[in-house]
Amino acid sequence: MRENAPVGSVKGMSREELLELPAAVDLDTGNRALGLGRSKGYELAKRGQYPCKVLRLGNAYRVVTADLLALLGLAA
Repeated sequence: MRENAPVGSVKGMSREELLELPAAVDLDTGNRALGLGRSKGYELAKRGQYPCKVLRLGNAYRVVTADLLALLGLAA
């Protein structure tokens, strides 16, 4: 975590961290990459309004990394 970041703040991800992600990531990782808080990210996913493609696998949400990278302008 960044030394200057306040406790409880959302930490973003570096370009290198983003490019090392697997094909799909959990919603908490997607939220972190987008700078979203946990509650807001889950609310958006539940409503089908998450800013990139989310897969529902049972009770879990998975964010498609290719869509996440494209949204962030890092598509290969």
